[in-house]
Amino acid sequence: MTITLRRALAATVLMLTGTVAAVVPASAATPQIPAMTGIRTGQNPGFDRVVLDLTAGPAPAVRYDLVDELIADGSGEMVWLTGEFFVAVTASPAAAHDDAGNPTYPGPQKFRTRNLRNVMAVAVTGDFEGTLSIGLGVRSRTSISVFTLTSPNRVVIDVRH
Repeated sequence: MTITLRRALAATVLMLTGTVAAVVPASAATPQIPAMTGIRTGQNPGFDRVVLDLTAGPAPAVRYDLVDELIADGSGEMVWLTGEFFVAVTASPAAAHDDAGNPTYPGPQKFRTRNLRNVMAVAVTGDFEGTLSIGLGVRSRTSISVFTLTSPNRVVIDVRH
């Protein structure tokens, strides 16, 4: 009788596993891409900070490059921005729109940061295929630190004075 009960349980588990896999929509298996909702800036002792506020989802991987010019993702056009030097920052997965394609960041695509000592301007340079790109115009080439924080998700860019 024990063998029959085990077989019945195993058959039920197999049947349920097959049924559940067929019923779960593909979108449920795909992690939500964090969307940018705001950009904040602030001057701190020794560094300027730019923070990208993001919605829930996996914390994105971030990187930065010192570049001669900023290039808009998709179009390949040069992004004109105030600054002597430029920093290109990417976060992936991240976006500036929701799943329906509606913008989640209501602010300007480009703005000056008159209250900061080194960072002169910030621009959203790309929102393409799960990668969010931000450009900074800076006065001088100095140490830069880019990292993520969670609860809530944020990308933090610190630029030394």
